[in-house]
Amino acid sequence: MFWSKLCSIAGVLSFALNASSLTIGRGGKPKELIKDKRALQDIVTWDEHSIFVRGERIMLLNGEFHPYRLPAPGLWLDVFQKVKALGFAGVSFYTDWALQEGQEGVFNAEGVFSLDQFFAAASEAGIYLVARPGPYINAESSGGGFPGWLTRKTAIERTPEYLNYTALYSKSIGEIIAKAQITNGGPVILFQPENEYSQATSNVKFPDPDYFAAVEQMFRDAGIVVPFVSNDAFPHGYFAPGTGLGAVDIYGFDGYPLGFDCANPTVWPAGAIPTYYLGLHQQQANSTPVTISEFQGGSFDPWGGKGFDACAQLLNNEFERVFYKNNYAIETTIFNLYMIYGGTNWGNLGYPEGYTSYDYGASISEDRTVTREKYSEAKLEANFLKASPAYLDATVSTYGSNGSFVNTDAILTTQLRSNSTGTGFYIVRQADYASLATTKYKLKNLPTSIGSLTIPQLQGSLELQGRDSKVHVTDYDIGGTTVLYSTAEIFTWQKYGSNTILLVYGGAGETHEIAFKGKTKSTVLEGAGVTKKALNGNAVLNWQVTPARKVVQISSNVFVYLLWRNEAYNYWTLQLPSPSTVDLYTSPSVTSVVVKAGYLLRTATLNGGTLALTGDLNATVPLSITGAPSAVNKVTFNGNNVQVTKNTVTGEWTGRLRFTAPSVTIPDLASLEWKYLDSLPEIQNTYDDSAWTNADLTYTNNTLWSLKTPTSLLQVDYGYIPAVTLFRGHFTATGAESSLLLYLQGGNAFASSVFLNNTFLGSWVGNATKSNWNLTVPITSLKAGKPYVFTISVDNQGLEEDGEVGTDGPKTPRGILNYTLAGRPQNAITWKIQGNLGGENYADKTRGPLNEDGWFAERMGYHLPAPPDSKWKAVNPVTTGVSKAGTALFTTNFDLQIPAGYDIPISVSFGALGGNYRVELFVNGYQFGKFVANVGPQVEFPVPQGILDYSGRNYVALLVWALEGAVKVNDVRLVPTAVVQSGYGNVEMSPITSYAPRMGAH
Repeated sequence: MFWSKLCSIAGVLSFALNASSLTIGRGGKPKELIKDKRALQDIVTWDEHSIFVRGERIMLLNGEFHPYRLPAPGLWLDVFQKVKALGFAGVSFYTDWALQEGQEGVFNAEGVFSLDQFFAAASEAGIYLVARPGPYINAESSGGGFPGWLTRKTAIERTPEYLNYTALYSKSIGEIIAKAQITNGGPVILFQPENEYSQATSNVKFPDPDYFAAVEQMFRDAGIVVPFVSNDAFPHGYFAPGTGLGAVDIYGFDGYPLGFDCANPTVWPAGAIPTYYLGLHQQQANSTPVTISEFQGGSFDPWGGKGFDACAQLLNNEFERVFYKNNYAIETTIFNLYMIYGGTNWGNLGYPEGYTSYDYGASISEDRTVTREKYSEAKLEANFLKASPAYLDATVSTYGSNGSFVNTDAILTTQLRSNSTGTGFYIVRQADYASLATTKYKLKNLPTSIGSLTIPQLQGSLELQGRDSKVHVTDYDIGGTTVLYSTAEIFTWQKYGSNTILLVYGGAGETHEIAFKGKTKSTVLEGAGVTKKALNGNAVLNWQVTPARKVVQISSNVFVYLLWRNEAYNYWTLQLPSPSTVDLYTSPSVTSVVVKAGYLLRTATLNGGTLALTGDLNATVPLSITGAPSAVNKVTFNGNNVQVTKNTVTGEWTGRLRFTAPSVTIPDLASLEWKYLDSLPEIQNTYDDSAWTNADLTYTNNTLWSLKTPTSLLQVDYGYIPAVTLFRGHFTATGAESSLLLYLQGGNAFASSVFLNNTFLGSWVGNATKSNWNLTVPITSLKAGKPYVFTISVDNQGLEEDGEVGTDGPKTPRGILNYTLAGRPQNAITWKIQGNLGGENYADKTRGPLNEDGWFAERMGYHLPAPPDSKWKAVNPVTTGVSKAGTALFTTNFDLQIPAGYDIPISVSFGALGGNYRVELFVNGYQFGKFVANVGPQVEFPVPQGILDYSGRNYVALLVWALEGAVKVNDVRLVPTAVVQSGYGNVEMSPITSYAPRMGAH
């Protein structure tokens, strides 16, 4: 993920800023496809235009999806199918070293951390994969994916000295990915070593080709043979082909042009649209395809932010139209949207600037629904690119020129022409890209195969609304028929035998015109308001876009569907399975069906004459099979017969898909019986901490911090990483003690509480922007000669990232950095420390190294299902709550009976913000929420099926931390966020281990 705050673009733009209006000639004979990597494999190749898979050019349009952020392997196929339904070819994914080698020297790829099902699901859906295992990933993950134990090493991270520590992970994850390469029949076609290696401090060698080449070699040694691709955080050209040692096969870069200001979701800053990418690419990597390894598909949101709905508004469908098409205007053929599905920072895996949700405002929401308009817009664009092979070898002729090919300087145009077919692509946008105005225009002197034209030819003017962009085409082939030009945007086309269908669309009220070369006959079959005329031997159609579609027959065998854009959203193209080498993977040689069906279509198969569709419904909708092979004579949906009628002229089948609302009872959590357990027994006078770790190190291995205390009180020095760590400071009073000053650091929105024996002294309740705090608590009336104990809890919100080499950000210390006991020397206190049970040798291998922290209830394992609660009190967290400052565990059980055939995403809601307390939410043992009531913004926490048992017993545990006194949880309830009748099928449960007595628990 892009580290925009760190990246300075000055200097890199020095020549490129003058490239906003260029006339460029490039193309010709493709360069050698694999160059010096020919001996490794020959399935995935490339030239300067695109990649080839098995000799076929493909548009590699990807979306980012991290399996570790959805610990429900039974839903991975669901996400893949929703990506495939967009028309995308692939998915790019990170793996998280911190989760897979939480204990140094022990690699875990079992259960939810196994990738086997991820690869199998991608293959089933027909999704190519770009593997990005780091070892450094950034990704708003704790430590940028670095495990906590790495921060004890003196080596500077991301330099040659640290590579030995990556050896087990790199070898292990590399071998796992190698088995899933396309050369072994798997879905992995590209591999990215390292991540955003793009900036450094002055104290390290940078860029270091020896380091970068060593990272690459570790993965080659593990068996990786597919091409290496990079992701420069900004197009510096580092390690582009031809630069020497460490050079990758295909150079790529990242772009986040609108930044991350979700607080102002309607603001597009002046000058934010990139106009320099093409010039930099031609200078740095013109032997490889234009590759944007990460482009903004959403945004992160900070503690106290506006929430991800605001991010989705900032990076909405309008953003996609303007910014994505701006990228297509520079010949981009490898294009990855970060994120397409964000998921959840469950189990403390996130970085300190963000909260539990990683929804990201992506096209697919955290609860896996696809109701954001940006999902539908992305589908329109992806299907056009998939249906346009001429784009894959097109080169820019005129780039970003105001007034070119139009009759107004208010519109900027880029012209691309296919080197193989001569097809023209004219991408237009407002010259002021953020303009909200509607601009009327005509295309003028537009080159076509019959000469230059002014368009529309028949009547009216075109219009470009604010924050919109369009792709006009010329000499565009649709299966042997040439579209001479189209001002309406193309959604898709398909040819079945001798018949061709073409779907085009426009915005409401817009005038559009399309012409068909060498065709003179046109017949309006459906709708009104189409003006048609034969001009110079070409059929020309002119119309104004309305919600009602129009259908026109050209000659005898071309059927044109003129759609309103919002109606086009309801159409899907589904690839029919092909021979085993292609199957459902993207290929220009496959056949697809075109279907209008509402919420979601997943798959289509043709067996004999039966077209079997699977998909999801959230309402009863009309079904239109607009394009399908002529063999079709029967239709099923999710296994049920659909009554359909065939139009004998167009061949279109129509029917109705009926949604049946399920009968579902969702338990009322707040009214259930809850059990209660004090989770801070450490403040009792009888508590024995002899089993705790002695905090007696007189040094720290942390190279960023010089000790200010007699012994280290940094969590990681004692092997404690995730979330809350407890400290107990023993001293014998003299009576002179008057206060305790603590310098604490835990990351943004962290908290801390202090007790003296069983007396509450005070808390730092946290806020959105403070990562450290000086907390002073008063002390009164201590008796000389009597022993006392401070009990201090300090939250760790995650380790900082390491986007700038040399900063060693993950080593930013956590814990008690300094303290002063007024009236006494520091060494008057001796310290004990306790984090999660076992520290890096963590107790719960099922849920991984970060899921648990140092609270008593978690150390004992009581957050897991079926704890020994028979003697616990019955206390309701909402109606009674916690009676004083401290922590308490509340637990309950409930049954769900969600009927098969429905996808009903469920969130746990805490009602509203307010109050100085926080809650850790555990569902069947998985920590799926960290509710910070005084900071926010998150109130609802989606919990996926597979973690929730939709047909059985579920266990919920709330670890409530009352920071200042008595609190009641504002609310706790299960909230269905959608009701979808689904053809997805059964969802297997993730591994759920229950409570068992833990050796050494204390």
